[in-house]
Amino acid sequence: MNRRHFLFQTAALTSATTASAAAAVDPKPALLGGDPVRRNPFPAWPVVSDVEEKALLAVLRSGKWGRGTGTAVSQFETSFSALMGSQATLATANGTAALLTTLNALGVGPGDEVIVPPYTFVATVNAVLQVGALPVFVDTDRATFQIDATKIEAAITPRTVAIMPVHLGGNVADLDTILAIAKKHSLPVIEDACQSHLAEWKGRKAGTYGAAGCFSFQASKNLNSGEGGAVVTNDTALIERLYAFHNNSRGRTTVGTDFTYAAKGLNLRLTEFQAALLLAQMTRLADQTRTRETNASYLSGLLSDIPGITPVKMYPGCTRNAWHLYMFRYDPTPFAGLTRAQFLKALRAEGIPASAGYTPLNKEPFIENTLNTRGFRRIYTDKERAAWRDRSHCPENDKLCNEAAWLTQTMLLGPRTDMDHIATAIRKIQKSAAALAKR
Repeated sequence: MNRRHFLFQTAALTSATTASAAAAVDPKPALLGGDPVRRNPFPAWPVVSDVEEKALLAVLRSGKWGRGTGTAVSQFETSFSALMGSQATLATANGTAALLTTLNALGVGPGDEVIVPPYTFVATVNAVLQVGALPVFVDTDRATFQIDATKIEAAITPRTVAIMPVHLGGNVADLDTILAIAKKHSLPVIEDACQSHLAEWKGRKAGTYGAAGCFSFQASKNLNSGEGGAVVTNDTALIERLYAFHNNSRGRTTVGTDFTYAAKGLNLRLTEFQAALLLAQMTRLADQTRTRETNASYLSGLLSDIPGITPVKMYPGCTRNAWHLYMFRYDPTPFAGLTRAQFLKALRAEGIPASAGYTPLNKEPFIENTLNTRGFRRIYTDKERAAWRDRSHCPENDKLCNEAAWLTQTMLLGPRTDMDHIATAIRKIQKSAAALAKR
């Protein structure tokens, strides 16, 4: 029995805790004048102590603030590689920079197609558009919130140059299927693992299976430096191309007086301050990940017993979900037709902050606007752009965007009673759903 199944069964056995907690709660919903389930906030983020303060002051007083002048960035890269089990790490300015650097290092450019999911943060698609390539959307598996790997092969054309799955919310996409398709068609896999620090597929870290794995350390992420990113890879030749691109096309051995260049590049470097913060934050990452995992498994056991609430599922190969987001699907039918918007409003009134998550990215007007710019019209004909529209329908993703609900990773960092509060609030709303629907 793996860790996830053990934790889930433990949660199911102890779900009686919620029932006893509910008995002490005002049965009237807060939106109808009752007392909320909780008034105290969930854990704050980020967690900070004198560890971060000392690390930042050390960089400040050194006077060596930029990459190459101090040692914090290189120390972070070494530590992150050890943590991930990868041959090499390149620290970047942010997660978007990690994606952009990887696409450029792999030679992706105008006229190329990159397969992406429609349920993701916009940075995934922006990076593809920034190199002049065409993002080709493959529909979502609603049960897991991940790209439906079984539909990827049908989307491959002679122009396809890469597959970029997103390990969304801390979960892991179906890597076995994705890697098999990629191997069959000789395509590199770029793992967008920006939300999945320490997630695992068959006991190995997500982000280390493809040609490269990209991570974000933006302020909301489980590993946080305000802004920051990284690329991990086991390809020693690729890491050199990655480094050169992110350093304005200057390689590791380029001396300061050498102003000759072999390729294009940008300045996408991480600073010493951010690296120092990451090294400090990493001292808590493993413990925080275990706490999230334990609480999420317990919460899933509670919510699985509530009609109309379907917690996110994981593929059998996902041996660890990092739980950057706790996601579930909401069906209004067992809630007397209470709309998702009404449900989320009622949940927030009970002291449980929740959101509806992403909208269909493949339908966002900025993509059409980008494809109609002068540069893209020179690359892609009217016929090709029309064909792209026909290929971009993702009906399962449309359904998911109408039923998804999110809780953030910080809500999983507190005691188990916090999970009881979440389940109690949902049950409370369900019992009064008819009255709430008329409100």
